[in-house]
Amino acid sequence: MTDLNGRTILVTGASGGIGAATVRQLTAAGAKVIASARKLETLTELCEETGAQPLTFDLTSEESIKDAIEGLDLWGVVNCGGYGGEIATPQETDIDVFDKVISINARGALLVIKYAVPSMIRQGNGGAIVNVSSQASLVALTGHISYGSSKAALDNITRVSALELGKHNIRVNSVNPTVVMTPMSAWYWGRPDIQGPFLEQMPLGRWATVDDIAAPIVFLLSDAAAMITGVSLPIDGGYSSR
Repeated sequence: MTDLNGRTILVTGASGGIGAATVRQLTAAGAKVIASARKLETLTELCEETGAQPLTFDLTSEESIKDAIEGLDLWGVVNCGGYGGEIATPQETDIDVFDKVISINARGALLVIKYAVPSMIRQGNGGAIVNVSSQASLVALTGHISYGSSKAALDNITRVSALELGKHNIRVNSVNPTVVMTPMSAWYWGRPDIQGPFLEQMPLGRWATVDDIAAPIVFLLSDAAAMITGVSLPIDGGYSSR
């Protein structure tokens, strides 16, 4: 049921941890993966390892997205490209950073959907889209005014897209991960005053791995999830269920 043999799936943000793990799991499931990022050199090793096709475009540019995606015959999309922005309170936030976070995380994902969907509809084979959101869209996290707002917008893009595209048998879902501890996230989440209290509130009490996130993405793309659409799936160790 999770066999994706021959299905062409675009993964944005493929140079990042979750994106790269998703590319690996999708190729293992038989999918033809197009791995995208802003810079080609960040994709070289992953594409050599997995056989994925590299593709570059800028998520802040509608023209760049249109030129890259419009001619592709896609069955599925994983919107994994994102930008973390800053840790700031509402009164301290840098509005230029806020605008950039929204531009990449919400506007960029919507533009990918906008230009990917016409070929999915034209081919008439249905399809599936998974947007990589965050637990920050489901619960209030200190300092996450920009990031959480962008991911809340992405969740609404998910729901409305599911409503609009269901008649074409195209399913649209989000996954909402907790923190995946990487060198990039450790500067904040690795601080003892942040890490300890946060994990104490999480029933499973540990950070996620990239494969913890990639596996549900593959599931939601597969026929095993054929009746699931419009869902924002927490992958957060139970944090948002408190």
